[in-house]
Amino acid sequence: MSLDERAPAVARTVSPPVPARRQSPSLARGVVVIAPLSLTVALGLWGIRRKNTMWGDESVTYQLAQRELSQIWLTAQHVDLVHALYYAVMHEIFGLFGGGLLTLRLPSVLAMSVAASGVGLLALRLAGPRAGLLAGLVFPLLPQVQKYAQEGRSYAMVCALVTWATYALVVSVPQRARWRWAAYGSTMLLACLLHEFAVLALVAHGVTLVVSRVPRPVLRAWSVTAAGVVAGLLPLAICSAGQSEQVSWIGGPVRLRYFLVVAVVGVACARAPLGVRGPVRLSVLAVPILVLPGLLLLITSLVKPLFVDRYVLYSNVGIALLLGAWMDYFHRLRRSSRNAWIAVVAVLAALVPPSLSLRTPQSRSNDVTAIGATVRKEGCLGDGLLYLSGQHRILTAANPEDSRFLTDLALAQDPVSSNTLAGVELPAQDIAARMLEFDRIVAVRAAGAHSLTNPQEEAKTNTLRRHFREYGTTHVNGARVTVYVRDHDPSPKAGPPGRAACRGCGLLEVGRLPSGDVRCP
Repeated sequence: MSLDERAPAVARTVSPPVPARRQSPSLARGVVVIAPLSLTVALGLWGIRRKNTMWGDESVTYQLAQRELSQIWLTAQHVDLVHALYYAVMHEIFGLFGGGLLTLRLPSVLAMSVAASGVGLLALRLAGPRAGLLAGLVFPLLPQVQKYAQEGRSYAMVCALVTWATYALVVSVPQRARWRWAAYGSTMLLACLLHEFAVLALVAHGVTLVVSRVPRPVLRAWSVTAAGVVAGLLPLAICSAGQSEQVSWIGGPVRLRYFLVVAVVGVACARAPLGVRGPVRLSVLAVPILVLPGLLLLITSLVKPLFVDRYVLYSNVGIALLLGAWMDYFHRLRRSSRNAWIAVVAVLAALVPPSLSLRTPQSRSNDVTAIGATVRKEGCLGDGLLYLSGQHRILTAANPEDSRFLTDLALAQDPVSSNTLAGVELPAQDIAARMLEFDRIVAVRAAGAHSLTNPQEEAKTNTLRRHFREYGTTHVNGARVTVYVRDHDPSPKAGPPGRAACRGCGLLEVGRLPSGDVRCP
């Protein structure tokens, strides 16, 4: 028999290749949900107390959450209406678990964990299980996500709601069930009521649907739902427009560099063929939500500065999706696994310094705990206390014990009874008269704050300049605490002699006084 005749027999003895075992869809979904959630919780709990410190905006949350719901509503008529719903939510949480740093920040940790799971499921649906797992794990590693996952403000909750609204949108496109559109609309509306700038994600969703060329019934359903969201938000937007002075502190884009870097990286990743499943492609979904909200804020800032990175925190969903899908694409190309692992290790090593820094008090623009402690240390029993300006009273309001034995010279009505954040101050002439009754005044200024020109503030600065001299200044994170003393001998009304030379008696620092002692040692 010839060799040619025997060849077919040999070929027939070759066993067919064993098909690769595919992972169960339910198992893949479970891993994509649980792994990102667990990592986010772990990172969120790591250093969550931040050395038992709190910054100014968290202090506002801490104070308002302890007021009654009716007081929160009355306060919102004057200030912070855009955050009223969040304060109400935190009030209920404080009622269930008590006030404290953990209760203040844990809701944000949990919200960001839910967002991480949503990111994973989005990438799973649009690009497969590996992309889903990678995107979900990338999300909690992003520095901005780590920062706001440990902050007692609404931004993590808004991010979670926008993430799941985006998932509801992706699911609604092929299935078109009315209840799915209702779920999408209600989730988006809740996000917008927690923070108005969540509405910019609605614009990104609309661009995604237009670019994806979805059928007209889908576009019509989205348009009706979006109109409902805008209609629900409109009363809040109109009423809060009267409180626009709250963002007057924004002099220009705040932390713009991060947005620009992730936008460039994200657009570069989108050039690869990422996730071609379904009617909506991953890059067509991720790029608009990454770029458009921040870009619209920047355009608006040409008229009125409004860009602050945390206002569009949910944009991180876009960069996480793009990075996760790009890493999956890179893996499918069968490039050198050694180089890939080196790159992963290098990126993780680069993330260590910022991750450590974010868990220090210096990572925030101020530290109200340190400011209050400095006031307690520098003040003596019966000293006057002055805030330059009065709105900075919130810098020491988180712990009233810090200023308990000092006399607030300008305060006419406290913040709680006046349903305000910083209280109501006396008329200018009364403030000046009260200042002259004291030989020592502890003055608190926010770092970098511009001097206001209203009569009360002018009375404070003019009286200090004419009748007092600076005795010493302590710089703390976000503020200056200055002790002023009178230029002449104490008046009869000014208290015991010798107090002008007092440099912090220490009694305020420990928070108690010896029995019967009414003056500084």
